[in-house]
Amino acid sequence: MTNTLKLSLKPNEKIYINGAVVRVDRKVSIELMNDVQFLLESHVLQPEDASTPLKQLYFIVQVMLMNPQGAADARDMFRRSLPLLLASYHNEQIRSTLKHVDQLVGEDHVFEALKAIRSLYGLERRLVAPDAGDGASEDMAARPLAVGAR
Repeated sequence: MTNTLKLSLKPNEKIYINGAVVRVDRKVSIELMNDVQFLLESHVLQPEDASTPLKQLYFIVQVMLMNPQGAADARDMFRRSLPLLLASYHNEQIRSTLKHVDQLVGEDHVFEALKAIRSLYGLERRLVAPDAGDGASEDMAARPLAVGAR
């Protein structure tokens, strides 16, 4: 049997499970007893926050996870976007991670691809604005993506 995963949710918090949006009205713990793909609300990037190339890629990949019916269109958009990103970034860490993201998406490890993209946010921020500090605590990069697909 697969290991189970127990999550604690706060009142009015949402969780996205296999394309379904679930909101809880009180503090609850749920136990995922089989393999599912999910995102916690705090890891969901809103369209208006997709303000950098890597965040736009994250948003595209996120759609694959959150909207299984739209996954084919999102994959097509991913396939068109990735070569453009690879051509525009000269940083080897970003390029190698994007190649790994391509492999992960190809193997349907979408959650792991999201986690890899998020790991680049700080580097992207430093490359775009090298004098800017890393004090963007409200930025999604400041919140680790600690849980994943089960």
